[in-house]
Amino acid sequence: MTKTTSIAAVLLGGALAALPAFSQEAGRSEVSVQAFGSFVKTTTDNGIQQGATNSGGVLASYRFFFSNNHGVEVNYGYSLNTQTFGLPGGPLGVKANQHEATAAYVYRHRVRNFVPFVEAGVGGLVFDPSDAPAASTQARAAFVYGGGADFNLTHRIFLRAEYRGLVYNSPTFDLTPAQGTDRLTHRAEPSIGFGYRF
Repeated sequence: MTKTTSIAAVLLGGALAALPAFSQEAGRSEVSVQAFGSFVKTTTDNGIQQGATNSGGVLASYRFFFSNNHGVEVNYGYSLNTQTFGLPGGPLGVKANQHEATAAYVYRHRVRNFVPFVEAGVGGLVFDPSDAPAASTQARAAFVYGGGADFNLTHRIFLRAEYRGLVYNSPTFDLTPAQGTDRLTHRAEPSIGFGYRF
């Protein structure tokens, strides 16, 4: 084990050991599960169109608030769609499982029975092809932003309505016909689900 790995392990262990102490303060932690729609912007560059089919997925989130207004969140999302390429030789579609992992700063402001919030952060998307043997799994860095509101159903249970946007470089799956077709694109993810505050 290298010195750097040892230091990282000690820091991570210390952070995990301190987490139960933080979470005992009522209302500082939240978990939620949401269903989302995935809508990718279709772009055209050098006459080649690139986009993806509309689809849906599931998003799981954990938030921790350092104060009444400021906090952080981590998310994991899963969806399935087909990446499309309008190539000169004909259209190409690659069905892919998509995994997203993001971390963001969250600002919220309580207003009676609901809590509006905004967020911004970074993360990554992994595109795992499921129907093209020659296609490779690819990861892409992403910027994430969004906003929404939590509507209190009880003191601890809430309904969350949210919009998230992800900006990233589109995948090519290392397929020869798609080489050089990657470009900056945008995915819109409106979602709704339930959460628990503790």
